[in-house]
Amino acid sequence: MVKISSAKPAEKARTYNTGIIAVACVFFVGSLLGLSLVIAKFAVIQGAAPLPFLFFALMGSGLILLLAEASKGAHIAISRRTIEYGLVAGALFALPNAIGFLAVEHVGAGFLSLTFAFPILITYFLTLIIGMDRFKLLKALGVIGGLTGGLILAFSKVTSGESPLIWVMFTVMMPFIIAIGNVYRTLRWPSGVSSMYLAAMMLLGAAVLTLPFVILFDRYAMVYLFANQQIILLLAAQTGLFSVMYLFYFILQRMAGPVYLSQIGSVAAVVGTLVAIGFLGENAPQNIILAASIIIAGTLVFHLGTATRK
Repeated sequence: MVKISSAKPAEKARTYNTGIIAVACVFFVGSLLGLSLVIAKFAVIQGAAPLPFLFFALMGSGLILLLAEASKGAHIAISRRTIEYGLVAGALFALPNAIGFLAVEHVGAGFLSLTFAFPILITYFLTLIIGMDRFKLLKALGVIGGLTGGLILAFSKVTSGESPLIWVMFTVMMPFIIAIGNVYRTLRWPSGVSSMYLAAMMLLGAAVLTLPFVILFDRYAMVYLFANQQIILLLAAQTGLFSVMYLFYFILQRMAGPVYLSQIGSVAAVVGTLVAIGFLGENAPQNIILAASIIIAGTLVFHLGTATRK
């Protein structure tokens, strides 16, 4: 976790700088996450089948990060532990993403973004239950702030009656799976393995586990992805975005832990909703400014709670 030490000035400066980097990563990765949902919606509008689009984005970004790791001269360690990590982390990553890519057509990119505000609370409770974290009032208030902002947005969307209930229910499952993945990645992080390599392994593992469902349900649609120039451009954009986003995603997780990482969901909820309103013409939820303000305040309060000893 990111803590401000009271020992030496040099150590204080380093931990302070680490804290600033962690906050910046939260807003950067969260913004990219919200944007990725909007790209997925654009792709669906252009006629892309969601699962094949997700598969190629996962595979492409995983290979890019793996090649980038190899280009540094780093040793690519293939072991039972890294394979397990890639497959399990990949499964816990692929499932909510598959749900999201399938649901975005039915619930909209804005509502889908809102659900990413909820994993922070679930992750925090999981870490408390298994003893990974200790209760701190400021952190709890920050979590409640992020959740409150997300609930305000989600309630406005659900009460509008615009989305089928079955897809709303599937979408609501996503935060629970994401929270379990957040905790797993920290608990099972192999020692001596870089963030870039583990990000690549997770993305490739997710692609491998997504492929059977693509073959089963959308095997003929795979070819049509490359028959539409606009879809190809969107796929390239999503692949590049995944490569950058999940590299910093793992850097943030290693630096600050699963609960801190889960704050990206609150940022994604705001960014994804705003972009969906501005570029996809989706209706703006009521009280969006209030909700965004509460989420931002909650993120900053959580950081203060992480940076203090008591």
